[in-house]
Amino acid sequence: MKYGVAIFPSKKLQDTANSYRKRYDPHYALIPPHITLKNSFDIDDDQIKDVSNKLEHVARNHEPFTLKVYKISSFQPVNNVIYLKVEPSAELEGLHKEMHTNFFGEDPEYSFVPHITIAQKLSDDEHSDVYGSLRMLGVEHEEVIDRFHLLYQLENGSWTVYETFRLGKE
Repeated sequence: MKYGVAIFPSKKLQDTANSYRKRYDPHYALIPPHITLKNSFDIDDDQIKDVSNKLEHVARNHEPFTLKVYKISSFQPVNNVIYLKVEPSAELEGLHKEMHTNFFGEDPEYSFVPHITIAQKLSDDEHSDVYGSLRMLGVEHEEVIDRFHLLYQLENGSWTVYETFRLGKE
């Protein structure tokens, strides 16, 4: 089964992202707006308890942190993805790094750029038009993140929460 690890921001930020995603992101119906900490990976059902224990350990070792979104950006020319740019922080970088060091050790495909996708799979012309208008928008949002989620993929391609992990020692 496919699993992944992500942070879901507040409803307010999700609503902002979804106002664009419903028009420009074909994955809109498959997963809510999120920050990916660990891309999808395959594990057997008998391994999930071990994964859950490792994630519980990761969560206890990291404190809640402030998430800041401060502009709209793009991964172009690598690919035509437009996103809400999340200000990198030591806490967020640490979480991502631990997900790839002590947690199935493989390196991520791309370097970590914290973001919330709002548009993807656009043609070059669409990307140019949409990005040209969206990047003029003022985006400033700040909130405290105190949890992350282990997700699994359903047969229809959508993702749902398997388990939630609260940051910090309780």
